[in-house]
Amino acid sequence: MDPAFLQAEWPVSPRVRALTTGRHPENDTGASRGPWQGLNLGGHVGDEPAAVQANRRKLQALAGLPASPQWLKQVHGCRAVRLPQQAPAPEADAAWTDQPDVICAVLTADCLPVFLASRDGACVGIAHAGWRGLAAGVLENLLAAMPESPPGLCAWLGPAIGPGAFQVGEEVRQAFLDQDADCAAAFASDGPGHWRADLYALAQRRLQAAGVTWVGGGDVCTFSDPARFYSHRRQAPCGRMASLIWMTHGA
Repeated sequence: MDPAFLQAEWPVSPRVRALTTGRHPENDTGASRGPWQGLNLGGHVGDEPAAVQANRRKLQALAGLPASPQWLKQVHGCRAVRLPQQAPAPEADAAWTDQPDVICAVLTADCLPVFLASRDGACVGIAHAGWRGLAAGVLENLLAAMPESPPGLCAWLGPAIGPGAFQVGEEVRQAFLDQDADCAAAFASDGPGHWRADLYALAQRRLQAAGVTWVGGGDVCTFSDPARFYSHRRQAPCGRMASLIWMTHGA
C-alpha cells in the first residue's frame, strides 16, 4: 500500500480495506498536468482521458487492488446502490457490497467521503457526502440499504474541507436546521448571511442519530493542505481523490 494514501483506523475486521488517495503517490507525480497535476482519478473534470486512465491503472498497482473500482456517476444526490452492477457507473452517491473483492468508490475534492463497515467485515459501504447529499439523506439511505443494522456498523470520516474553510450561505444552514434544530452548533457565524459549516460534525450527528455508535476520523482538511489534496474550493478546475473500500476473502 502506498504510504501517501490515508487509511481508515477503526475497530473492524482486518479483511476490510479502506483508503483515500492523495494528490501524489509517494515519490511519484502522477500522469496529470496543469490544474489536475498529480494522481487525478476523476474523468469528468476536464483532464486528458489518457492521463486519467493511466492514473487509474497506477492506483490499482499502488493500492494492490484485486479488481478495478466500481465508479459511480455522482450527482450530489442521495441514492445508494448495491454492488456489483453490470451497468457501468450507475447514477448514485453511495454504494455498498457484501461480496469480497468488489471495490466501492467515490471521488471527492472537498466533499466528505464516509466509510461504513460491519465490525465482522461482512459488508462495507461508502458515501459521497457534500452538504447537498447530507441534507438529502445519503447517509440514512446507505444505512437503510446495508444488511447490518446501524449499531453493528462503524463509520470513518475521510478527508474533506474543514470547518475553518467551508463558507456557506444562510440557505445551507437553514436546510439542516429545518431537519435538526440542534445542529446549529455545526455552524459558526462568518458575517451577515454567511457561515462556516462543519461537515464532519453534521455527518457525525446524522450517523449517531441513525444508530451508529462508533464514528472516527474527521480531522483532515483538504482545503488547507494543497501538497496532499485536491480542493475545488481552493482551486477550480482541479483533480479528484478516490476513496475506496472493499473486503478481502477469508475471516
